[in-house]
Amino acid sequence: QPPPPQIRLQIMNRFLLLPRHVRSITTSTSSRSVTRRTHAMFGGVATQRSSLLRQHQRSFADASPRESVTVAVPATSANMGPGFDTIGMALNVWNTMTVERSDKLEIHVKGEGQGKVPVDDSNLVVFGVKTAFKHAGEEMPPLRFKCHNRIPFARGLGSSSAGIVAGLLAGLVLSGKEVPVWGSETFLQMACEIEGHPDNVAPAIYGGIQLGMNNGERWISSRVQTPHGLQAIIFIPESIGETKAARAVLPETLTYKEAVYNISRISFLVNALNTNNLYDLQWATQDALHQPQRSAQFSHMRPVIEAAMEAGAHCAYLSGAGPSILALTSSAAGDVFTQRQEERNEQAVADAMAKAAEVNGTPGRIFITEPTQRGAHVLQASPSFSDKGRIHLFREAGEV
Repeated sequence: QPPPPQIRLQIMNRFLLLPRHVRSITTSTSSRSVTRRTHAMFGGVATQRSSLLRQHQRSFADASPRESVTVAVPATSANMGPGFDTIGMALNVWNTMTVERSDKLEIHVKGEGQGKVPVDDSNLVVFGVKTAFKHAGEEMPPLRFKCHNRIPFARGLGSSSAGIVAGLLAGLVLSGKEVPVWGSETFLQMACEIEGHPDNVAPAIYGGIQLGMNNGERWISSRVQTPHGLQAIIFIPESIGETKAARAVLPETLTYKEAVYNISRISFLVNALNTNNLYDLQWATQDALHQPQRSAQFSHMRPVIEAAMEAGAHCAYLSGAGPSILALTSSAAGDVFTQRQEERNEQAVADAMAKAAEVNGTPGRIFITEPTQRGAHVLQASPSFSDKGRIHLFREAGEV
């Protein structure tokens, strides 16, 4: 029986998930209070966990357990100005993680966060794996984790969400379980149960620019068009940003004026992206709900945003809960290292942002990257997913 039209649309929007083994994500980050965050406005999502667990266990299908798996996950930039806890974009900066069966728990971390993230079972990648095994009705076995992190830790670029999704995917692959996507988005449900909101985990799972919300029964997501040729220039301060502290400054109530201000901006943002009307991004990324309140925490925010705009960026905003600032430019075509700089302006924007931060007394570094349509995925697994006699499955790292 073919699915109804609305499910067929979800099928088209969800094709980036692996067809049989759910993609995983990689990263190692601190668990902190993120594992307990929920939102009362969604009608007690956390209180439904026991019933969701039973539903998830019924929806799991058996596949073949694996001895080891290597996964990759992109960085993400949430909020994009006015879309607080609602919209996020995947970026072409990746963590990779290998998880293999062992005789004891081991966690090895190199790259971003090395020496800072926990190397015990409080690490979010471990929590994610445990959660996946729990939903599958099994106990997590002793495992060895090898994490290579390129996503800056605690800088507003989705390192926590990447850890959650990485662990969930690795756990599903190792336990040999498959979950449904169409009409249920079970993987997204599991990630949002931990994270509390979808703005980072949705693009981390699916790639691209994603909208997410809770419809009163479950979390749902929807893909937004990503204009071709976008470049992301990110100023990343040396200091970390604590999500808990960043949320603590937000007001409990809003005025109608503030609500209408953001509703109009997020509407223009989605329309500008879907229609490739990049000129409107300068207004579409304005915000009244969280950036003004967080400016006292991040003295570099306004000067760096203003510098990016003056240098020709389409827009600039506080990425996630900060402290990173992300600006968008365009006109990139093909490999930018072979394209004339006069046709692009990401370098000028990067220089302007770095100079403004220096004048402000905020040391940091600049990443230049682009959005990615690819979400979390498996790079390699043992035993292989390929049928060596007939079908060979390939990813960028080779055969899976």
